[in-house]
Amino acid sequence: MRASLRRPAALLAALVTFLPLSACGVFGSDPTPEDAAAQFVAAFAGGDTGTAAAQTDSAESAKALMDKVRGALKPSTVSAQVSHVDAAEGQRNAKAAFQITWDLGRGRLWTYDSAFDLRAEDDVWKVHWEPAVLHPKLGVGQTLAVRGIEAALAPVLDREGVPVLQPERVVSVLFEPAKAGDADAIAGQLAQALSGIDASITAQSILDGAAKVNGQPYQVVALRDPDYQKVRPLIYELQGVRFTAESRLLAADRKLAPTLMPGIRKLVEDQVEGKSGWRVHTVDSAGAEGEELFAKAAQPAKAVQVALSKRVQDAAQGAIAGEQTPSMIVAIEPSSGEVLAVAQNEPADKQGQLALTGRYPPGSTFKIVTAAAALSSGKAGAETPLGCPPTTVVDGREIPNSGKFDKGVVPLRSAFAFSCNTTFADLAVTMAPDELTGMAKRLGLGIDYVMPGATTITGSVPPAANKVERAEDGFGQGKVVASPFGMAVVVAAVAAGSVPKPVLVRGVETKADAVPEPVPGAVLESVRAMMAEVVAGGTAGALQAYGDVRGKTGTAQFGDGTHSHGWFVGYRGDLAFAVLLTDVGQSGTAVQAAGRFLAALG
Repeated sequence: MRASLRRPAALLAALVTFLPLSACGVFGSDPTPEDAAAQFVAAFAGGDTGTAAAQTDSAESAKALMDKVRGALKPSTVSAQVSHVDAAEGQRNAKAAFQITWDLGRGRLWTYDSAFDLRAEDDVWKVHWEPAVLHPKLGVGQTLAVRGIEAALAPVLDREGVPVLQPERVVSVLFEPAKAGDADAIAGQLAQALSGIDASITAQSILDGAAKVNGQPYQVVALRDPDYQKVRPLIYELQGVRFTAESRLLAADRKLAPTLMPGIRKLVEDQVEGKSGWRVHTVDSAGAEGEELFAKAAQPAKAVQVALSKRVQDAAQGAIAGEQTPSMIVAIEPSSGEVLAVAQNEPADKQGQLALTGRYPPGSTFKIVTAAAALSSGKAGAETPLGCPPTTVVDGREIPNSGKFDKGVVPLRSAFAFSCNTTFADLAVTMAPDELTGMAKRLGLGIDYVMPGATTITGSVPPAANKVERAEDGFGQGKVVASPFGMAVVVAAVAAGSVPKPVLVRGVETKADAVPEPVPGAVLESVRAMMAEVVAGGTAGALQAYGDVRGKTGTAQFGDGTHSHGWFVGYRGDLAFAVLLTDVGQSGTAVQAAGRFLAALG
């Protein structure tokens, strides 16, 4: 009678690990099919395809295919385990089952079960070779291949879920003069086709660029897919021109904060990539893809959310788009510190991120700091009567009001609303050299923030060396400088009661070089009331139509003193903002821009 023999799996697994790769050895003179199965599997798993092939009845064919498969999959390691061998006593045939795991690197593990027949030839057991030994579905003339499955890039959304950066197919147009035949003619045709998309592309610029890359393909341009499709019929067949395509994160609206988007993209590029998938499939002798044997789907990343509001950004950009000089608006949510908008017009964009890093004299908007310092020290209260003469003289330096207006003696709150330079210069003279420095920092001006996604500078308020400097600093001239970002932080601090920590990308922490002491609530309440009076009956009366707006105007001289920037900084509800229009001569233009901004928000 025939009996089925089955060895325990644990023993067979041990044989895979410790079996010497000779035909006899520990097995003595009577090797078994179990010995042969274990020896074959151990050799193949260890990468010794020569020894493994020698255990088969078709060594040449076996080695060729095993080498080809290992070369295609490029495993870092392979492990295999014989699970059982079925053999009948006295018979010359047996069947082995085994499990194999391919470690293809980067966490890619492929495990499956397979089997092979064994045949005894002259008392030596051999693996009967066929491609299915390596995988049950591998046929004659086939090999295996592994392919990556790219994870779609996740979009970057604004605070309301509107895409600001989204994945798009980008096609790079590459030029290889050596393969172009008449390189000059091909460059001319390329330039003619592409000039409607990018006017800077000329035949000469293409040839010059190609000459600089030492025979490597020269990237003429990278095109969004819709642009590529427009010119494809004109360039696809050109000799010496080829194309590559990839998915990139691009601005959903090309006009939306163009100087800000590159920094955000760089910050989130790792977060939006997701985890690639992969698949293994058969390949026939002609290289055509056959049956899929394994697949692991790609895992897209979660969308990244920025603090920006496209609605607020669009309103801010629209409010300054028509200005002829560099103009900016920065908006912050006081309660959270989230940066809602960083808007610049085209002249500002040409000079970089002026809204975040520009340093300008803040003019009378700095009176917010001077007023808070006077209130906090007890030098004056909101109702304290103070002189607002047309001019005042400090150590020989004449300081005038704008147009030398004269308000006589008025409460501090009115001097603030009328923007009396003389009042605030005289107040500042009575302060300690670093008193304005300290109050400015308590309101966020002078703090150094590391806000991931963008470089920022709030401003600088150095201690005043003498009375004249203190007087000039008191109304925002002197050595005081601030960015629109810095003044937006100041206004947000007044509105919220403490200095917010600005945030550009949600979930990414901003660091600061100081945690300032809060300004007393009673002081801030008085400053808020004074800012309301600026709109109700002062220099920003044009904003009364836009709700409960509180703020401060500023006309800031620069250069030889014949030119001035226009400022308005303020808040409405949980929206703090700073408007700067450079070289416009007076603050009224900035007030008008603030009105357009608020009107667009409704």
